[in-house]
Amino acid sequence: MRHRSCLILVVDDDPAMRSLLADELQDQGCCVVESHNGDHALMQVRTRLPDLIITDLKMPVGGFGYLRDLRAAAPQCPIVLMTAFGDAQTKTKAKECGITVYLDKPVRISTLKDVIGRICPLHPCRYRSRP
Repeated sequence: MRHRSCLILVVDDDPAMRSLLADELQDQGCCVVESHNGDHALMQVRTRLPDLIITDLKMPVGGFGYLRDLRAAAPQCPIVLMTAFGDAQTKTKAKECGITVYLDKPVRISTLKDVIGRICPLHPCRYRSRP
């Protein structure tokens, strides 16, 4: 039986970071959609609901309002927040906005893979440990 690939939305205004994440995820067999700001991400979510969202916080049309809107648009979708501008207060506010996992940048790809393996509802992306 063939499983469909996990659809992951990657949201970051830094093209190099977005491309790095997309390439790494695609190498693992995931289907990736990219967005460069909060408005575009919300449009993408409303067009085709992803299985997982990986997003930055500080970007055009970003911030805590964006996180609340994202959670409202995708109430069951896991959201991984990666930010270089975090502190304890940011983490608390982000959790209150409904994010699933909070990561401080720079994020190790191995850490991100572990997180995806734990929270993504579909696992054909090869992030689960192999027998």
